[in-house]
Amino acid sequence: MIAVFFVSTSAVIVKLASAPASIIAMYRLLIAIGLMLPIVLLNCRDAFKKIKATDWGYGSLAGVSLAFHFILWFESLNYTSVASSVVLVTLQPLFAFIGTYLFFKEKLTLPAIAGGLTAVTGSVVISWGDFQISGIALWGDILALTACAMVTGYLLFGQNIRTRLDLIPYTFIVYGIAALTLVIYNLVLRYPFVTYPTSDWTYFLLLALFPTLLGHSLLNWAVKWVSVNVISMSILFEPIGASILAYFILGETLHSMQWVGGGIILAGLFLFIRSYTRKPTET
Repeated sequence: MIAVFFVSTSAVIVKLASAPASIIAMYRLLIAIGLMLPIVLLNCRDAFKKIKATDWGYGSLAGVSLAFHFILWFESLNYTSVASSVVLVTLQPLFAFIGTYLFFKEKLTLPAIAGGLTAVTGSVVISWGDFQISGIALWGDILALTACAMVTGYLLFGQNIRTRLDLIPYTFIVYGIAALTLVIYNLVLRYPFVTYPTSDWTYFLLLALFPTLLGHSLLNWAVKWVSVNVISMSILFEPIGASILAYFILGETLHSMQWVGGGIILAGLFLFIRSYTRKPTET
C-alpha cells in the first residue's frame, strides 16, 4: 500500500515535465542509482561477487523491460489523460495471469479469474470512452497498455531472481541496466542531455525519490514473498491516487466512461484479492 501511494505520484510529475519521455525516464533512474550508490559501496560489494550469470541475465531482461515500460508509458501521457493512462498501465493482471501460469505454474481460482476479467472489462470501457473523444487519446491508451505488458515482464523476471538476491543488489542491477538502455536509446535518437529548465531537474529528482525508491523498490522488496499476481492487482489502486492528484494539480476531470470503467476495475480488484489463493510451499 505504501509503494502504491508513492507510485501514484509518477504520472502527474511526468505530465508536468517538458523533457522527452525517454529523457525523463533516464534521469529518474540515474538519480535513483546515484542515491543508492553509497549504500551499495558500503554494504553490498560482497553480494555482487556471488551473483550467478543466470541472475545477471534475468536482471538484465528485467531492466530492459522496465526501460521500455517507462518510455511507452511516459509517451502515452502526451496523448491521453492521467486517469486513462494510469488505469490502463496498471492492468498488469491481464499479462500476469498468463506469465505466472506459464513460468511458475501458479493456478488461480475461478472467482479470481472472474475478478481479473472484470477489471479488464473496465479498461475496455475507459478506452471506448477515449475513442469517442478522439483518436489521439486512443493512441495514448494503446501505448499505456503496451507499457503495461512491459512492466509485467519486469516483475516476472524479478520474481524469478528476488528469492535469491537481496533488495539493494537486485534493484541496483535492474535500475542500472534500465538506465543504460535509456542512455543508448537517447543517444540513438540524438536527444539533448542537459538543455532542460530547472523545473525539469526538480521533477527528475522527485521521480527518483518517490515513485522509484519509495515505490518500485518497495514492490521489488515485496515480490520476494508475494506473487506478481497480488502485486499487480494491488497496483490497480494507483489510478485513484493519480486521478485525485491530476484533478487538484493539473485540473483534469473524469468523463462518465472513466467513472464507469474505473468502478468496474475496482470491483474486479476486490473480487480478485478476496478470491486469490496461493498454496504455501511445503517444507
